[in-house]
Amino acid sequence: MNTKHFLAFDCGATSGRAVLATFKEDGRFEMEEVYRFPSGIIEQGGKYYWDILAIYQHFVQCLDQLERKGVRPDSIGIDTWGVDFGFVADDGSLLGNPRAYRDPYTDGIPEKVYETVPREELYAATGIQIMNFNSIFQLYAQARESFAPLRYARNILFIPDLLSYLLTGKKVCEYTIASTSGMMDQASRQFNKGLLEKLGLRTDVLLPVIQPGGEIGRYRGIPVVAVAGHDTASAIAAVPAEGENFAYLSSGTWSLMGIEVPAPIISEESARLNFTNEGGIEGTTRFLKNITGMWLLEQCRKVWKGEGKDYSYAQLQEMALSEKDFPGRIQPDDPRFANPENMVEEIGADPTDAQIVSCIYHSLAERYKEVLAMLQGFAPFKIDKLHIIGGGSANDLLNQWTADAIGLPVIAGPTEATAIGNILMQARSAGLVKDRWEMRRLIAETFTLKTFNPS
Repeated sequence: MNTKHFLAFDCGATSGRAVLATFKEDGRFEMEEVYRFPSGIIEQGGKYYWDILAIYQHFVQCLDQLERKGVRPDSIGIDTWGVDFGFVADDGSLLGNPRAYRDPYTDGIPEKVYETVPREELYAATGIQIMNFNSIFQLYAQARESFAPLRYARNILFIPDLLSYLLTGKKVCEYTIASTSGMMDQASRQFNKGLLEKLGLRTDVLLPVIQPGGEIGRYRGIPVVAVAGHDTASAIAAVPAEGENFAYLSSGTWSLMGIEVPAPIISEESARLNFTNEGGIEGTTRFLKNITGMWLLEQCRKVWKGEGKDYSYAQLQEMALSEKDFPGRIQPDDPRFANPENMVEEIGADPTDAQIVSCIYHSLAERYKEVLAMLQGFAPFKIDKLHIIGGGSANDLLNQWTADAIGLPVIAGPTEATAIGNILMQARSAGLVKDRWEMRRLIAETFTLKTFNPS
């Protein structure tokens, strides 16, 4: 096998980056971040948008930069956040910038939808948790606005598919990103057109849903591969598990805890607990729940930094450990912690900084225990370990306290799971690995993982 180079564009809601992986002849690979760029929301006329052409231009500049260095990727993969989409006209023109999920135009829209399709019916049809920015609610809000790009659209393209279209001129609708929309039928894994027509929404703009793994088209002769376009799907593809008996926690600003199952889990109980069924690679389903994560700590750090106390992550762990017996707890998912003016005061004015950090760590660990217990009630297998991936996997103290709380081993790492999953899907497309289990074995061999046993 010759040396291969795979380029992952990993786009977040505030910034994006390009990661280049080099696969050696011995089957091992190395990764390097080669480019970073902003991807923030812009406001115009009271509406909020993504500057999609600016993101595309950063892709081009990155590839130009690599070309000057004599590096030509063997393929390119793109992953982004979910739910948002843009429109393309009959002649292939981009119809403006995509609306951003933080645009308040969907406030109150779910309740309007329920007048036609009750909440229970909507969840039963799609298996997707109810969040006011789901694509189905955005599309309904745009129809009510008579939003011009929707009126003149030939096709809807979700963000990673829109970016691949800008590179290749080819239009696809990839499964994992489409699954975040709240518009898919879980049985057929295609759009539920009957549901959309019931709501008076256009269905002629929807493309057939394809599974990840194939080539979309080419840019400067370089294949652009349909990886798991939803960033969380790419991250879960990189869980270095040996078998199916695991739960995962994608830990960052927000935490996503779930299991990988062959089919959706849709019931009155999953609806009541607001679990969601999103697409994974190889036709799997990511049955998961959103949990407030390190957002709590990051917002406290913001307050403390304004007071002249710029604590490092190492200092924060030491602070929490010094107050490990502090009894104070919060419910991390309480709406009052969603976006308070002062997170420190919202948690409590009396505790010391160290006690607040201890409270956050213990509260998260206990919340993880609660959600894991819920998952054990749904899982068709015994969960015997928790894999923690993403930036939060580097927090040794929280990992240990999580292991103590759940009474199961915690395997932490890799931290760069999303980019790794993107890259390994490209490697699979190139024939270097055959399936997700071989991908996961390679990840376990390549990256240093830490195991935390309950004490």
